[in-house]
Order: sequence, then structure tokens, then C-alpha cells
Amino acid sequence: MTKDTKVIAANAAFYAAFSAGDFDGMERMWADDDAISCIHPGWPAIIGRATVIGSWRDILQNPERPQIVCAEPQAIVDGDSARVLCIEIVDGTALAAANHFRRVGDDWLLVHHQSSPIAQIVEQAEDDRTSHRVH
Repeated sequence: MTKDTKVIAANAAFYAAFSAGDFDGMERMWADDDAISCIHPGWPAIIGRATVIGSWRDILQNPERPQIVCAEPQAIVDGDSARVLCIEIVDGTALAAANHFRRVGDDWLLVHHQSSPIAQIVEQAEDDRTSHRVH
């Protein structure tokens, strides 16, 4: 299996754990140190293993957690670091996501996850000219 394929597989396992509400699987996906971080949509940055893992416990235990699908994953591998950029489809809404991994032995473990809404370009006529705004 190539490096890119292994990172894409680790990324898929992350989304599978989320979809299944598998807290133990999610916890195993993350590096075991305090240098990990996460930014959930609409949340401030979370730093440190206890806080990051606690946030996933709360999300996964919520019976109303959103359904999520990963689309268009693209891996960028640089030595023992990698990131997967993708689109998350969360209850029908597209989010841009970045999942950063570190190779530990033969495994790729998460060190950072971030997702946020994708801005929409809105055209608006102003004074007989068209301008673009990001919303």
C-alpha cells in the first residue's frame, strides 16, 4: 500500500468511526499526546488530548449527531506528516475539511482536524457594476 493510500485509509477510518458513533475507534485514531488540536465548525480551537477526545466523546454520544460523509479526499504526504483535504457533507451541507496526520510506526494518527462551511460567492449589482461578496 502506498503512503497516499494508507493516509486515505486512515482518513476513511476516521469518518467511519464518526458515522458509527464508535468512540473507542475515534479515540484510537488520534495521536497519544497533548500536541493534538481540533476546530469543529463554529467552535473555538481545542488543544490537548483530553480536551480533543472529550469533544469527540460528547459529539459521538449525542443521539442527534449529524450524519457525515467524506467526499473527494486528497492526500498530501511529506515524510512522516500528511494531510487529507476533503469535502464533508454534513446533513446535506458541504464543509471544507483538513485532517492532519503523523506517522507513528506503521499507523497514520490524527493530530489536527478542522472543518468549516464553504463560502458562497454572491453576485450583487452596485452602481451599474457587478461586485462579488463572500458569505
